[in-house]
Amino acid sequence: MNATTCVLDGFGPLSLVCPGSAQEVGDLIREAAASDRALYPIGGQTKIALGVPPTKPGQAVDLRGLAQIIDFPARDMTVTVQTGITIHALRETLVQENLRLPIDVAQSRHATLGGILAANSSGPRRYGYGTLRDYVIGISALNDDGNEFKAGGRVVKNVAGYDLCKLLVGSLGTLGIITQATLKLRPLAEQQALIRLACESAKLEAMLTCLHESGTRPVCLDLMNQAAARIVFPKANVVVPDVPWVLLVGYEGNTDAVTWQVQQIVKEVGTQCRLEARVDFTAAPLWDALIELAALSPAQTVFKAHLLPSAVAWFCQGVDHEPNRPALHAHAGNGIVYGHWPSDLTKERAASMLTAWRDLARQAQGGVVVPSCPSDWKAALNVWGPDPDGAWLMREVKAKFDPQRIFNPGRFVDGI
Repeated sequence: MNATTCVLDGFGPLSLVCPGSAQEVGDLIREAAASDRALYPIGGQTKIALGVPPTKPGQAVDLRGLAQIIDFPARDMTVTVQTGITIHALRETLVQENLRLPIDVAQSRHATLGGILAANSSGPRRYGYGTLRDYVIGISALNDDGNEFKAGGRVVKNVAGYDLCKLLVGSLGTLGIITQATLKLRPLAEQQALIRLACESAKLEAMLTCLHESGTRPVCLDLMNQAAARIVFPKANVVVPDVPWVLLVGYEGNTDAVTWQVQQIVKEVGTQCRLEARVDFTAAPLWDALIELAALSPAQTVFKAHLLPSAVAWFCQGVDHEPNRPALHAHAGNGIVYGHWPSDLTKERAASMLTAWRDLARQAQGGVVVPSCPSDWKAALNVWGPDPDGAWLMREVKAKFDPQRIFNPGRFVDGI
């Protein structure tokens, strides 16, 4: 086991330990419990800014040494892997059998499965395929005694009971250290297409309504303002449309189905917006740039709103204004809006804009969190927002799983 140091969200230096097996991770947990210290699991550190800075002394645990493929019965369309594997390495294994995990992940050469499970990461295709919680059918983790516990199994149909898989996904590593997961897979799409719609502000709400009511079944329905388009389109060698808003509508499936849907959406849209269709390999660079938008953006501060999908146009138009216009990117079909703020944003201005975002989101039955900002801003911005109604239950679950507060203490909602 190798050791060095790292700084975690401005806190540190912390000693960084790189275990090579689940048994070594268990030993670390038992040592931490005996000395009343914390453990902070990390992977490729692509989501390292998410959450509140640590406050309890301890160690960072780099899990990238746990990267084995445990079982890959391709005919069953499942795979069991250790969670230190990178998403790129997992993808390279799956593609050999014409399979995939249909979750879009930025910086896939660095992001690990454990990291995206902890953060419940998703991307543009979540509109058609859902999130990681829909694909994890089995999970293994280590508890506060350093012992392994399991949930689910290696087959799609598992026995009934408490769904600990869904509980652990998105828990930000606060309930245990996930060491292994079994994932349900999908076949690779035979064909893909991206429709680009250039839209004026006055037509945006009507266009989104048209797409929601479409007879087609898009897997992606994303919206960008001009600032976000200037980040995405040049990366794909695509000309940026000279309009306030751009919609990207994605289709995947067999060739006949994709062809019909492209033709159908052209009919439905008509002359309301300027339309451009990219099919097969011509769509791939734009897909990639869209997925990587967060990594391509120079912004250090990012807001994330979640609200009713029907309110996306209204919300985006309400926050897209000068002088501090963010690069706005919305998964419009899911009601998720990201704002990537200019690097010259001050803490005071960020606090003011965040209040405005939260006021607007509240009107749309939603809220706003801050996935990324300078560490010394986090207390002032209250990055997780007001405690949710179920915060008491989250505290109870944390107390049952981790009474000594070993795992990532203080970094999640309500200081969990």
